[in-house]
Amino acid sequence: MAEKQKIQHGLWPSSISPAMQGALLRLEGALFDNDGSLIWLEALSGQTALMYKKGADAPRDISGGMKIRAGVGYGGGDFTIRNGFAIFSSDHRLYQVNVNAGLPQPITPQFGDCASPVISPDGSQVLFVHTYEGQDCLALTNTNGQVWPVKLVSGSDFYMQPVWHPEGKQIAWVEWNHPQMPWDGTRLMTGSLNGSELCDVKQVFGSENIPVFQPEFSPDGRYLAFLANDGEWDSLQTLELSTGQRKTLVGNASMMEPAWGQGMRLFAWSADSSRLFYFKNKKCWRTLWVIDIASGQSTQLSTEPYTWFDQIAASPESDKLAILASSSKIPTRLVTWDNGEQLIERRSSGEAIPAAELPEPQAIEWPAPDGAIVHGLYYPPTSTRYFSDELPPTIINIHGGPTSMRSTSYNADAAYFSTRGYAYMEVNYRGSTGFGRSYMLKLREKWGLVDTEDAAGAAGALAALGLADPQRIVIKGGSSGGYTVLNALIQFPGVFKAGVNLFGVANLYDFMIATHKFEERYNISLVGPLPEAAERYKAWSPVFHAMQIKDPVAVFQGAEDRVVPLEHSEQIVAALKANGVPYIYRLYPGEGHGFRKTETIIDFYENLERFLKQYVLA
Repeated sequence: MAEKQKIQHGLWPSSISPAMQGALLRLEGALFDNDGSLIWLEALSGQTALMYKKGADAPRDISGGMKIRAGVGYGGGDFTIRNGFAIFSSDHRLYQVNVNAGLPQPITPQFGDCASPVISPDGSQVLFVHTYEGQDCLALTNTNGQVWPVKLVSGSDFYMQPVWHPEGKQIAWVEWNHPQMPWDGTRLMTGSLNGSELCDVKQVFGSENIPVFQPEFSPDGRYLAFLANDGEWDSLQTLELSTGQRKTLVGNASMMEPAWGQGMRLFAWSADSSRLFYFKNKKCWRTLWVIDIASGQSTQLSTEPYTWFDQIAASPESDKLAILASSSKIPTRLVTWDNGEQLIERRSSGEAIPAAELPEPQAIEWPAPDGAIVHGLYYPPTSTRYFSDELPPTIINIHGGPTSMRSTSYNADAAYFSTRGYAYMEVNYRGSTGFGRSYMLKLREKWGLVDTEDAAGAAGALAALGLADPQRIVIKGGSSGGYTVLNALIQFPGVFKAGVNLFGVANLYDFMIATHKFEERYNISLVGPLPEAAERYKAWSPVFHAMQIKDPVAVFQGAEDRVVPLEHSEQIVAALKANGVPYIYRLYPGEGHGFRKTETIIDFYENLERFLKQYVLA
């Protein structure tokens, strides 16, 4: 092995280019058809492809060139399949396509938005979530598109995860009302179908303080399984339909995710209804387990070399599973498991970078002002070719949400910057999920305070541990993470050398008015109700204090953002300009809340790297 070359941190030549970042394929998850064939959605540069693969045949795109994206909330629940027919959401309506031949045909009118289609067991009907002019419902239509859709269930503010009983006469779903978010509390509902009418509707579980997630009927029709957070930790439960007996199969574990989108899947029934496959999360590392329903025995399955999994699906005719899998050294793959055998069905990249060149995260903890232990993942500068004997410049990243979590899945940003000689830190501040309900609730009515404290705490912890140069720490974040970036620069001047704000919330008042329906009352729990909490809204809205920012800021914004309108970024930029603070501002036409176009992603990394060289490394 050649001797390492000494080069300043941040200036290491890296094999990961902006073009490679822009070429990463987004894999959205897979489903099985009745015969075991596989269908999945992938996306690149704003374009999507619905891929179908049967047996040993090569996969092929069956979407007919259409852009597939469900439009309810943040999206998700884009497609389904049964009996050789796929249903997907595109351009404000549902389409059907025969997987063997033919082009997609519309089956619903073009109005509102659709998500989470599920086909009835006999293949004749489609149940789906629909939203129009702020009113959500569960709707029902025929798969041939010859019948006008009917409202099946309405009256609640939100609906999610509808499913059919295998006999086709009963359905289950999750619903909730403002101002609750789906991780605050939801209701698990069931109802019986009488033609196109629903009767015997009842609540099975959940409340304003107990969120329920992903109802799934067992293939034999005996049970309804679901995840719930009915205490400090999560549980996997079953309801025996004939007796009404509810049983906790797995408890005292972190298994749920905040339901930011439709179509999320964290467990699956075996084809013979005897077992449930599920994920467990322990401080950002996720494992795959199976439990035998009769004995209650859980077994961890071998999942080397992966550290994170998502979007599990089980074949209805075998023990095959399809899962999105990754690690810090392996970009996301679509993988199938079949009796212990792993097969890579699709890779999100060419995986050209050797594992030794990619960083391995280290769990870092430090005390918050209230005594709570805060969690983070630290990625050290990583190279087999270069070194520096100085402390590294460090990028502290604040995840969005804010009710979310950064895990040990593949982290493209951490890989990009650590291979250039930066350290990279992900902060799971108080309010993040995955560390117990009490930890998540610490953000209640304190958004703008505790997340900002934990960002500054991360900088101090890394400096104290000798893992970062305290004079060259950058804070970066998108959406709610961008909000924390701005507040940190205001509340803790001089702690950070520079800030990177991607479409961050700047005005809490405006956010309640201008954002989409899903989050329009989120601030009630995060900050407090108005007018009682008006002082907090003003104190924690960066736009009212932006004149206090003294450190350089890079601002990136999508022009068509429906969640955080561009006015938020432009008001911050105006304040930076008026105050003479160095800044760059990149506004991307055609982009929304998050960047998808290859040319945008390339431009983002190129501009951000130039910004860091000028204001952090110099």
